[in-house]
Amino acid sequence: MSTEGLRERKKAATRAALSAAALRLTMERGLDRLRVEDIAAEAGVSPRTFNNYFSRKEEAVVGNAAAQADRIAAVLRARPRDEPLWESLRHAVIEAYGEPDREAVATVRLIKEELSLRAEFVKADLLGQRVLAREIAVRTGADAGRDLHPRLAAATVVAVVHTALDHWLDSPSGTTFAGTLSAAFDLVTL
Repeated sequence: MSTEGLRERKKAATRAALSAAALRLTMERGLDRLRVEDIAAEAGVSPRTFNNYFSRKEEAVVGNAAAQADRIAAVLRARPRDEPLWESLRHAVIEAYGEPDREAVATVRLIKEELSLRAEFVKADLLGQRVLAREIAVRTGADAGRDLHPRLAAATVVAVVHTALDHWLDSPSGTTFAGTLSAAFDLVTL
């Protein structure tokens, strides 16, 4: 095990702990009564450490959601290389998201209701699209900086996820998010 790998895992764990604490405290108290000092204390770090990971409390609240692109990219990387890209993306997204529990649904609803969180989420989506575009470029042999295809594919994945999530949240119970995502991917490939 390399020191670099251990250091990166520790940083990722700290970031995830700060984001989880921010989200938990926001759900309990509301965003208006959330302070960086409280998030840091809840995660067992200093406010200065918080500032090494996040520039604002809103960024921390959506931090774990923002890391979703990294999870999708990791799953995509593990998919068979000869599998068609769109099929690999479908499986990667469904696997990375799984079935949201009540807390995840409440988080999505909170982000949709709070304007400042929604804005932070849009920023996170744009960063996530870049992560996904780079992974798509590697998989397809394209240049993420020059070629349109990786960027368009990544933006389409983000649109599919958002549309499927909105539809699923508005649908009667009994439907699964994975099923809704799969149906959305089918519609895009028609």
